[in-house]
Amino acid sequence: MEEAVILELKRNSAEYSKVVDDIVRIEKKIFPKHESLSTSFDNELRKRNTGLLYVSHHINADIAGYVMYSSPSSLLSFITKLAVKEKYRRQGYGEALLKAAISKCQARNIQRISLHVDPSRMPAVSLYQKLGFRIDSTVEKYYSADRDAYRMYLDLDIDDC
Repeated sequence: MEEAVILELKRNSAEYSKVVDDIVRIEKKIFPKHESLSTSFDNELRKRNTGLLYVSHHINADIAGYVMYSSPSSLLSFITKLAVKEKYRRQGYGEALLKAAISKCQARNIQRISLHVDPSRMPAVSLYQKLGFRIDSTVEKYYSADRDAYRMYLDLDIDDC
């Protein structure tokens, strides 16, 4: 991952439209249509207290992955999306993105980060557990009638910031 850098997408940046377009293409490829934010990605990013970090290569400016998070309160954040292109998986991009999102939350004194993940996506579940997330419960039919989700959380010790 040494040729890559994690960037924060700013709404008023010159590259905003290009980055959103690239991420929407990733969204369409990775997630089933009913789970994809591809048709509403820009609207999601415009919501108050929503952030997006992405990892990009210096060499070809290819976006390898992204993480979207939101903070509906001053104490809680949600990881709403974490995705890495298939050709970049198992190279540390997901972990780097998740750590960067956790750091952003710590800087805002967030006390808990929560997320949902399909139990069958074992690499994702393992990544979350590696970084300290714990399974809170199983939410039946979260994704569809035949797909549940783990609700996972990470409690942050704000004194560690």
